[in-house]
Amino acid sequence: MEDDMQDRDLYDRGLAVRRSVLGDAHVDRSLDRAGAFDRDFQEFITKTAWGQIWTRPGLDVKTRSMLTIAMLAALGRDGELALHIRATRNTGVSRDEVKEILLQAAVYAGVPAANHAMALARAVYEEMDGEAAKG
Repeated sequence: MEDDMQDRDLYDRGLAVRRSVLGDAHVDRSLDRAGAFDRDFQEFITKTAWGQIWTRPGLDVKTRSMLTIAMLAALGRDGELALHIRATRNTGVSRDEVKEILLQAAVYAGVPAANHAMALARAVYEEMDGEAAKG
């Protein structure tokens, strides 16, 4: 019973921070699309990544966002990288900071990885600017 309450608390805290970083629309789509096959995965990432890690007191959300962008760029995880670049509007990471993160990644992860991430970030920002212009 206590484990169930602890799991529920992790899920609820994780869901709150996941929504604050990624936005309600994205999280709702992810959870609504989850079927029998991937429902457990959605619960796992909500409890583990968002509930256990993103809610830890050692780093603020902005720093975690910046680290996530750097690691995703280094690993070439385009879908997640685009998602987390979009999330910067919620985490307080500026475009100039993203640029600096990707320059840092060029030194430690390689120029090709950073070049690709830079192009992806530019495309995401252009899309976001277009959305903002439409209102």
